[in-house]
Amino acid sequence: MTSLPRGRAANGHRRRAVAALGAVSAGLLVLSACDKPTPLATITVGKNSVSSETDCYNDGKEVKTADLAKCLKGTDIKSIKVDPDETVRFGVDPKIADNGWTILMNGQPLTDSSKKTYRTIPGSVFFNAQYGASGNSTLVSIKEGDKTVTGLWSFKLKKDA
Repeated sequence: MTSLPRGRAANGHRRRAVAALGAVSAGLLVLSACDKPTPLATITVGKNSVSSETDCYNDGKEVKTADLAKCLKGTDIKSIKVDPDETVRFGVDPKIADNGWTILMNGQPLTDSSKKTYRTIPGSVFFNAQYGASGNSTLVSIKEGDKTVTGLWSFKLKKDA
């Protein structure tokens, strides 16, 4: 024969059950409020990589010009050191590739639009004045979209050598 708690013991079980139910409900609320992550863009130089999501993403819809200007001037842009003799590899999520993407250097197109998920560029390009570089660091962005900008991922390449 099983015995069920009575009196104060029963109240303790009820309180714990209500608390557990409340915690589960709160957890589900928090999860439902989360935005899904934006697609990733990655830059690899030698054995080092840096990946980034972006705030300048509108899930396939055009990002406003004013928002793009803010993103290009962001302070939390990830950086990676680049030896000019190394190859810089750019990789994008297939969702970015499906919409076409272009590599920008200091805001100007460096490549034509591509639907591939992977591209390579010699590291020396990013520090060559002929391509608009100046100094020992360069802002490189990945622009999603052919006709309109639907996402922008930026990285700072710092000369290493």
